[in-house]
Parts: sequence; structure tokens; C-alpha cells
Amino acid sequence: MSIFDHLGELRRRIIYILIVLVLGMVIGLLLANPAYDYLMAQDPVNKLSLHAFSLWDGIGMYMKFALVIALIIALPFTFFQLWAFVKPALRVQEQRAALGFVPLALGLFLAGLAFSYYVVFPMAFNFTSSVSKHLNLEETYGITQYFTFMFNILIPISLLFELPLVIMFLTKLRIVTPVRLRKMRRLAYFILIVIGTMITPPDFISDLLVAIPLIVLYEVSVLLSGFVYRKQQAADAAWEEEYGT
Repeated sequence: MSIFDHLGELRRRIIYILIVLVLGMVIGLLLANPAYDYLMAQDPVNKLSLHAFSLWDGIGMYMKFALVIALIIALPFTFFQLWAFVKPALRVQEQRAALGFVPLALGLFLAGLAFSYYVVFPMAFNFTSSVSKHLNLEETYGITQYFTFMFNILIPISLLFELPLVIMFLTKLRIVTPVRLRKMRRLAYFILIVIGTMITPPDFISDLLVAIPLIVLYEVSVLLSGFVYRKQQAADAAWEEEYGT
């Protein structure tokens, strides 16, 4: 295929992903109300009275929920389309192995969603709430501001949990190697710590509780990359032994 054929194929895959994302948002609109009721029943929300400061706040809340649900639905399909795009460049064994990344993508995203909601979000909320109480401020939250604050924490962390999968996939494509990842370790740690401090309250304990799991994710990614790389090296050696260089 020429470069223009590859670009045409990539465009077709992106269109498929956008279609599924739109369909996911339709499903998300249907599931937004049950999801909203569930979150409103949890601590610390059930102690609060959320308000609408604009006529669009209610619609905005539905759209935010729809977008998150659509991301959950579209994420495995996106990885499947990515697999389908690079499939012709992979050997049969690599095609089967790469296809296994699709359900793993959904599992990692849900794990990140659970970690960010049950661990990071309560810390961030309690910290900001304690500051307001310290200043003798009456806590009056708008529904848009509250859920924007929540999703700004949940979505980035959930996507960061895909890091091991992305590293494994890039190793499969021979774009990165474990040696290169180890050389980039200091830079990667710095970037992950900066991300952790940006999405958590400005206190050392919260930053540490988020930065450590992100660093562990990176080290797991390096280990998985090494596992994939060693299998590639063994397969290449076997191929060369059978067919020659």
C-alpha cells in the first residue's frame, strides 16, 4: 500500500471510532440518570446540596456522564481498530497476542476509574472542603462545578492506567525497547510526579499516594516490555536459524 492508501485506511478506522463514540454517548444519555443517582448516594455527596446556577447546568451534567460512559464503551473498540490497522504488519502469533490487548484495555480503564474515584477523589474533595471550612466559608456547590471537578480527576488517571498496555503495544511494534525505557526512567518519573501533583491537592501525602501508583505502573510497563521484547528476540533468533539472515 502507498502512503495515501495507509492514510485512507487510518481515516476509515477513525471514522469507525467516532461513530461508536457517538453511539456510546446516546447510550450514555440513557444511563446518565442511574449513574447520577448512584454517585449522589455516595459520600461525601449525600451530605451536600448541589445547585444549578444556569439553565444549562442540568444538560451539561447529562453530557458529562454521557461522555464518560461513551469513553468506557469506545475504548476497547478503539484498541481493536488500532489492532486492525497494524494487523497486516504483524506475524500471526503477534496478531493473536495483540488482540488480547482489547479486553485488557477495558479492564485497566475500569481499574483506573475505581482507583481515582474511591482513593484520589475523596482526598481532593476533603482537602478543598477543609480549606473552605478553615476560612469559615459556607459550602454551596453548583452541579456543573462539582462534576467537572470530579471528572477532571477521574478521566486523566483512568487514561494513565492504560500506560502498561500502550508500552506493550509499542514494544510489539518495535517502536520502544525496555533498554530505552530504562534510560528514560528519570524523565518518566518526573513527568508522572508532575501529573500526580497537578490532579491532587497541594499536600505531600496526597501527591505521594497518587505518584507512587503511577511510578509502579511505569515499572510494570518496563517489565512487560522486557517480557515482550525477549519473546521477540527468541522468535527472531529461531527464524534466522531456520531461514538465515
